[in-house]
Amino acid sequence: MDLPRSKIEKKLISLRMEHRDLDYAIEQLQRDGMFDQLHLRRLKKKKLILKDTITKLESAAIPDQPA
Repeated sequence: MDLPRSKIEKKLISLRMEHRDLDYAIEQLQRDGMFDQLHLRRLKKKKLILKDTITKLESAAIPDQPA
């Protein structure tokens, strides 16, 4: 990814907030007791995709170091 560092940081903040919100939504659904399994699975899958994206962006934000 060829995004400037500041844009990567802003995107990371946004993705982390969305990840946290999904975590909260999943927790609330599970506490409810009567939740839709399919909806819960979709939320968990989206959360995993977000985590992968966050990891890739974090890796891209680390400057290359000479060996």
